[in-house]
Amino acid sequence: MKIKLFFLLFVSIFSNAQVVINEIDPDTPSTDVKEFIELHSNIPNFSLNGYVVVLFNAGSTSPYSGTASYYAIDLDGYTTDANGNFLIGNSQVSPTPALDLPETTLQNGPDAIALYLANGSDFPIGTLATSTNLVHAIAYSNTSTTQPTALMNALNLTVCINENATSNAANHSIQRKADGTFEVKVPTPGMNNDGSGIVFNYLTTTFNNTSYTEGQNVIITFTTSSNVTSPVTFTISLNNGNFNASDYSGNTIITIPAGTNTASTTITLVDDSLDEGDEEFILYISGLPVEVVASNNSILRRVEDNDYQISNFGTPLAPTYGNVTPTIPTGYYASLEGLSGSALKQAIQDIIANPAVVHLHSYADIWDIIRTADQNPANHSKVWCMYIEQPMSKIDQQQGSSIVGKWNREHIFCQSRGGFQVALGDTADGISIWNTTSAANVVDGISDAHHIRVENGQENSSRNNKNYGTVNSSTVYAGPTGTQGSWKGDVARSLFYMAVRFNGLNVVNGDPSEYNGSVPSGNIGDLATLLAWNAQDPRDDFEMNRNNYIYTWQQNRNPFIDYPLLANYVFGPQYGQPWFASLANSILNTDEIKIFPNPASEYIFISGIETPTRILIYTLSGQKVLQQELSTDGKISLNLPAGIYFVNMKSEEKTETKKIIVK
Repeated sequence: MKIKLFFLLFVSIFSNAQVVINEIDPDTPSTDVKEFIELHSNIPNFSLNGYVVVLFNAGSTSPYSGTASYYAIDLDGYTTDANGNFLIGNSQVSPTPALDLPETTLQNGPDAIALYLANGSDFPIGTLATSTNLVHAIAYSNTSTTQPTALMNALNLTVCINENATSNAANHSIQRKADGTFEVKVPTPGMNNDGSGIVFNYLTTTFNNTSYTEGQNVIITFTTSSNVTSPVTFTISLNNGNFNASDYSGNTIITIPAGTNTASTTITLVDDSLDEGDEEFILYISGLPVEVVASNNSILRRVEDNDYQISNFGTPLAPTYGNVTPTIPTGYYASLEGLSGSALKQAIQDIIANPAVVHLHSYADIWDIIRTADQNPANHSKVWCMYIEQPMSKIDQQQGSSIVGKWNREHIFCQSRGGFQVALGDTADGISIWNTTSAANVVDGISDAHHIRVENGQENSSRNNKNYGTVNSSTVYAGPTGTQGSWKGDVARSLFYMAVRFNGLNVVNGDPSEYNGSVPSGNIGDLATLLAWNAQDPRDDFEMNRNNYIYTWQQNRNPFIDYPLLANYVFGPQYGQPWFASLANSILNTDEIKIFPNPASEYIFISGIETPTRILIYTLSGQKVLQQELSTDGKISLNLPAGIYFVNMKSEEKTETKKIIVK
């Protein structure tokens, strides 16, 4: 009899309970880090076992006919709070959500969110919306003119809520009213929308620093919004992945005395002798009484390892030369001797694209390759971001969709220009597993490490698909303002490599378009700029070390790093002249040779000449238009049409090329 009565009571409570989507904030412009979904039950502390929240995407083009799911949140093991609320949100939402929603996950709309009596496994990505077992749903948009029509039909919805319906939309959310309709107003995460209910005593956590180094003290202060009436004792943990209790010491059981509202603890970060790389701890609070709610929790802080290794060569901003020995196999470039023009280019391709030798690794493997190839010589816990000329910690590798504060993979020859594609089933399977490749398979450029560099995610986005150059144009990329251009020669030599490695890729003059109609153009520019960058930013040890390391994976080298002057014989003023490796034994002292004025009109003056030097001036197409001998500093008269020219200077088998502009 008792069992029967208990069963009837359970069924009665469950059938009378109502769980609804109470509030959503899917669009927080410019940040996407404070978005949330709030559920509400009419019974407090109600178990959410058997429920799942599903996010549906209506598609990005008219007529918004998509109904596929893109994320599912299984709620087994969770309960609503004393007010009947349950908060799912980003880590920066306050109070701290009961369940974490990764940043940038919740899409802006027009989309829909649905609550089902089901399991998360019932809704893999791409599951079509259904009304079967549907408990509640909401369709939303960020404009007044677009609605997810097909989704609304599938979920039996007749109304779509526009989050941007108010004048202050960036700070507003969509909230359910008592009558079941929705309104747009200032967000109230974790609280009843009408202001009723229990007023919780919120616990806020603060730190003495935003980041730390091993050996430092972490002072953590906990403050409640009002004095506690009885002692409040709770526990903290800093564990996160490989960062565990062996990495810190100190009091982790905290008590706020009755009649007060604050307590603190000092945690000492262990200064060991291990090279573990930078790590992060996550402070997590547990054991709070019902009346005290964490305003912020799961707080992330960086711990930099002070036992990092350094290289015997410098960074691109403090370059060294000659400390890194090229690992060129004996005879690797022997077939190039004496060749010129197209025959020289083909011979280079036969080496670097040889399908019997060259290894093609997966795009996922690129992460592992560049974490070593581009690591900061001054601190191996970090990688060097090429364009911004700064290091970032290896743990800041982009994992999700957000690029803020993350580094990722920059294709120097843009993916869209080359038509590169990621292979299906792409996984990181290591140096010992590879596929064959050839010059004809241009799509393989997606994972050729010789043109993929570590870059700050936001700067990578700014570069986008632009050509390289120095003109003031929104379609040409010249790098971040204020940087020293230590990457420019690296970019040039990577593009020269790609234009030889794959058929259909070209480095051309000017600002070529991305597409020929709807087909990738295969063109990137500006050739004249890149040739100048190749001369102005000479190959350094960082670049040579990178070339050596990539060779261990791909079994090919970038010949324009091994022999930077080779670019002039394939793309520049020496095109058509025979190539000999001895030509690259030395170069003129770039710092000493000066050409001025530039731009010029009637003449140029060359200074820094110390030995008899032959001066050759070429057009962009490689036509020689002037030749003169100088044995010391001298003036050269010009009688040339306006345009861009290359001045090639040769002395005792040393050579140097500079670009001039004639007005």
